Amino acid sequence: MKTFFLATALCISSVTVSAALNPDSVYMPNIHTVLLYQQGKQLSMPVINLSMNDRLELHFDDLDGRYKNYYYTFQLCNYDWTPAPLMPMQYTKGFTQNKINDYKFSSVALTRYTHYSAVIPQGNSYPTKAGNYILRVYLNGDTSQIAFTKRFMVLNTKASITGKVMQPFTPQIFRTHQKIQFNVDLSEISGLNATQQVKVVLMQNYRWDNAIMDLKPSFIRGNNLEYSTESTNVFPAGKEWRWLDLRDFHLQTDRVASADYNRTSTNIYVKTDAPMESEPYIFYPDLNGLSVIDGVRGINPNFEGDYATVYFSYLDREGYANRSDIYLFGQLTNYEFTDSLKLRYNEEKGLYETHMLLKQGYYSYTYLSRDYRPPFATKEMDGNYYETENAYTILVYYRPFGAQSDELAGIALVNSRSGRPGFSF
Repeated sequence: MKTFFLATALCISSVTVSAALNPDSVYMPNIHTVLLYQQGKQLSMPVINLSMNDRLELHFDDLDGRYKNYYYTFQLCNYDWTPAPLMPMQYTKGFTQNKINDYKFSSVALTRYTHYSAVIPQGNSYPTKAGNYILRVYLNGDTSQIAFTKRFMVLNTKASITGKVMQPFTPQIFRTHQKIQFNVDLSEISGLNATQQVKVVLMQNYRWDNAIMDLKPSFIRGNNLEYSTESTNVFPAGKEWRWLDLRDFHLQTDRVASADYNRTSTNIYVKTDAPMESEPYIFYPDLNGLSVIDGVRGINPNFEGDYATVYFSYLDREGYANRSDIYLFGQLTNYEFTDSLKLRYNEEKGLYETHMLLKQGYYSYTYLSRDYRPPFATKEMDGNYYETENAYTILVYYRPFGAQSDELAGIALVNSRSGRPGFSF
């Protein structure tokens, strides 16, 4: 009986801790390059199918450079990433706490680190419910020693989704925004009350920070839902993302101005960026804000890839800093607006600057301005062009009557350039 109450107390503690955590954050300064993606697909969203043998890859580096006991668990959440009021054993089969056993000490690299990896879920521990999950990694089996958190999703397909990206009709946003029109077919579900049981989330370029949550259908025809409202189904189109090729620190690519090579470290200085809002739109393939950890000399980038301190600078000739903060932004910054990623003004150079530690790879990034005051609105500093290539994700959630959590019932990816092969501007 004592064991039962202790286990129950630990479960309740686990839910309480999760409620206070951001779904995607690093809590220890020694943790770098946290990646979670479908097995073998580094540029994919972390989604697995409940009824299939799908797996995710987890990778991260500990720059303390010694072995540590890392564990992970996961927390079921609702569509809006609030924790579901369920105990771990209600959505997990097998162990609720798992140790990360795969690790390698860095070799070749000047920066010493320990690389950890895991395949999730394991055979002795896997989720039994569809929905949103927060992966929590922590030290020594102590859930209060959180290293980082990452989102992933479990799909149980009940919805069929078709959609396309259109140019808005509204004159004010005709040239600057993109409208996503789509239909959701839930005919597999009987007795559906769409207004109460269905939640829809719309994402641009895999970002959660500006996702449109709880979209309402424009029309309901039985179990077919149509979403075409121009006041809600639209995003500023932005521009193609900037790029930085750091796959080889000694091969200074087109975006690198210079580099310092020291005995134990490397500093890389990126060419100064400037606003491109007034420049004409030009299409080129990009990663839509994502990054790839990679090398060009046949090394294994997971434990042989090196780190460098990378310095960014920005010429604010449009005067954005007079009314807002300027941030470096993308997967390389975990899509966060932290104080360390805010650009600071260098009076001597007349530039705004920031720097961060990056592993060898290929990075796409941009700059965003963020208002000083609530609601802290952000703006794309390179302008917005309807022609821009963007990837959109449609997520459909369904909650059965009497259930305590939202199930992920459907997912669809729509690209703004689909059906326009070779079309350029």
